[in-house]
Amino acid sequence: MPDIALVTDAESLPIDYDMPPILEIAEEIGLSVKVCEWDDPEVDWSSFETVLLRSPWTYATRLAEFLAWCKRVSKVTRLSNPLDAVLWGLDKHYLGDLARHGVPTVPTRFVEADADQPDVDLEAFMGDHPNAREFVVKPTIGAYSRNVKRFRRDRKDEASDYLRSLIDAGSSVILQPYFESIDALGETDLIYFNGTFSHAIRKGALLMPDGTVNVPTADFRKARDPDKVEKDVAEAALRAASVHLGHDAPLFYARIDLIRDPLGAPVVLEMEISEPSLSLPFCEGSARRFVKAIAKEFGGVRAERERADANA
Repeated sequence: MPDIALVTDAESLPIDYDMPPILEIAEEIGLSVKVCEWDDPEVDWSSFETVLLRSPWTYATRLAEFLAWCKRVSKVTRLSNPLDAVLWGLDKHYLGDLARHGVPTVPTRFVEADADQPDVDLEAFMGDHPNAREFVVKPTIGAYSRNVKRFRRDRKDEASDYLRSLIDAGSSVILQPYFESIDALGETDLIYFNGTFSHAIRKGALLMPDGTVNVPTADFRKARDPDKVEKDVAEAALRAASVHLGHDAPLFYARIDLIRDPLGAPVVLEMEISEPSLSLPFCEGSARRFVKAIAKEFGGVRAERERADANA
């Protein structure tokens, strides 16, 4: 039995660009891994030394089921990232936590699922950002820009209807100003393994002015060299996450997505620590670094245990 389960699902695996290079290099270096679907009832998760979340992206529409699965797995084996990080990282309320720790983030107003008057929150948000010509409405839990919409200021009534529809569906909602820099510069996604910077990409704008949303396919990504200020912000977010979660060791993997505010300063748009796409095919050497990080952190655990038992 392989030591490490790489977790995905049938719907997400075809768009998981990271999985093929992971499997290729794992085979090359002799790392024992197996691709598993998180919702496969036949999998014995306790048989793996580590269950590594890779692309279980249907969680967004099956959240209660997925969270229950994470809790079951974490009781019988090692889940990575660990359960508390997964639970925190799946809900974008973490942006408020990062801001409270002093991390520069996109200004965010939360409208909770039990809000009686979400229109009042929208009015207050627009009053707080009088210079924002456009803004974004999105659920606090979601993947792949699902249910994320961009609105012009003069479409407030349409945005209000959409906000209410998300609330009525049971979602808490984020309101954020849309920074126009993303249309020209895109976002910078910085990827870290065990707290060490690996690589970064530029991701093109996904939210179009006409309200359509592009899927973040390979065409929207290419390698980018982040500057020192971007790295400083990303690493401040990593430190804040560790402090907030009470972790002594760094997270095994993390992706911090940055955009530029109207003054040109990098701010955190999202921090993906639960099931991040790592953009491995777009940055030379990144897949090998990731697989070697897996091997160093998790690989060979079973063999070491067997040797210890034999020598006992």
